[in-house]
Amino acid sequence: MSSVFGKPRAGSGPHSVPLEVNLAILGRRGAGKSALTVKFLTRRFISEYDPNLEDTYSSEETVDHQPVHLRVMDTADLDTPRNCERYLNWAHAFLVVYSVDSRQSFEGSSSYLELLALHAKETQRGYPALLLGNKLDMAQYRQVTKAEGAALAGRFGCLFFEVSACLDFEHVQHVFHEAVREVRRELEKSPMARPLFISEEKALSHQIPLTARHGLASCTFNTLPTISLKEMPTVAQAKLVTVKSSRAQSKRKAPTLTLLKGFKIF
Repeated sequence: MSSVFGKPRAGSGPHSVPLEVNLAILGRRGAGKSALTVKFLTRRFISEYDPNLEDTYSSEETVDHQPVHLRVMDTADLDTPRNCERYLNWAHAFLVVYSVDSRQSFEGSSSYLELLALHAKETQRGYPALLLGNKLDMAQYRQVTKAEGAALAGRFGCLFFEVSACLDFEHVQHVFHEAVREVRRELEKSPMARPLFISEEKALSHQIPLTARHGLASCTFNTLPTISLKEMPTVAQAKLVTVKSSRAQSKRKAPTLTLLKGFKIF
């Protein structure tokens, strides 16, 4: 039985074809995106990360007794959405994270939800988004009430949760699995398009930034001449490599994580 992150590979039978889901984790620096990702993948909590690193992880999951191949992009925007198309054109669903003890991170999450709403409107496709208030263990320093989070989620029609990456694996896992369920529900409405990923080959001259199309001031793009978009390889063609994660900066041994080959790790 093969495994990734110590989890059994789901559905090894010949008729079990895993659903492939790409999930992007969005939010301001310090919201706890990396801690949530590592908690979900390894059940461990690591408090310190380099906020400038962006990694993509792969995990075999079982959600509602069905196998899922889940790829998670732990994004590394600064304090506003930047280079948005690298995840807008890749993800099937989005997890927007803020910290309950930071009003700034909560306001930043609103910018991401606005961006996703514009993206869905332009592409005329549904992209599930979940709003997640993290650091519930810091509730004594809370700056954002649960009612405020629920109201923002209701404004954009997305699910809302509060968790602690530090304390609670089960609730963190539930949120990630709920994102998979949302993708399944959307897939029942319309067929899922093949995902895209970024490679460094040709210039993508025909694409117009969302800032120009919609005037979204908070989303800016670095128009590098080497960026282009390509189709994700099929399951048979995709190559996975296992490396030591460069994100974990704690004294404990860094977890072994499976990264999707083709994404540049800075």
